[in-house]
Amino acid sequence: MDVPEEVLRAVGPDAVWSDGHEGLSGDVWRAGSSYVKRAGVDERDRLRWLGRHREVPEIRAFADGWLVLADVGAPSLATADPVLAATVMGEVLRSLHSLPVDSCPYDARVAVLLEQARRNVEAGLVDPDDFDDDNLGSTPEELLERLAGTAPREEDLVVAHGDFCPPNVLLRPDGSTVLIDVARLGVSDRHRDIALAHREVGEEAVGAFDRAYGLTPRPALLEWYRLLDEFF
Repeated sequence: MDVPEEVLRAVGPDAVWSDGHEGLSGDVWRAGSSYVKRAGVDERDRLRWLGRHREVPEIRAFADGWLVLADVGAPSLATADPVLAATVMGEVLRSLHSLPVDSCPYDARVAVLLEQARRNVEAGLVDPDDFDDDNLGSTPEELLERLAGTAPREEDLVVAHGDFCPPNVLLRPDGSTVLIDVARLGVSDRHRDIALAHREVGEEAVGAFDRAYGLTPRPALLEWYRLLDEFF
């Protein structure tokens, strides 16, 4: 790998690189006491912004699309009991969604998301083989037409994580939490996060999530935001 010198200095000369740790996928590595990932300025800037409001990993370096984050020493909810994970996720999301919308400079409203989805389809970045079971057999273009044709006209805006799933919430033994993978964070409808949380925690734990979050979501919006996620 052609790793920038700034990144190598941040992880230390004796760091052992590995991609075999819990929660790692894609271009993410454990290096000593740091995690190193390929990421753009979008994620770096969102980490800096969100870090003023709740805990995120410390940024140790950023250079040429390489982001070095401190290991916070906590496992993700991906390995936790499903009901516990759902409860913690509901509490964390309620807190995140309580942040003032006007304070967040990142726009993830429906119009912006539809344009991003369209660009991803045109760029060939949407793989139909990765679609959820109920969308298999459709082309990206067909799904995009359905997405645009059923887009919600009103939005209940919050500061949304954008990829809210158990691997992206870290839980310490003392109960404190850390959010990671915030490249999609922005002002969006609250159902964008709830839809992914419902899908990921599983049917047996959805009730625990809803009770902790404090809202019974709207099924039509859950369906639309799950469809939206096929494009990202």
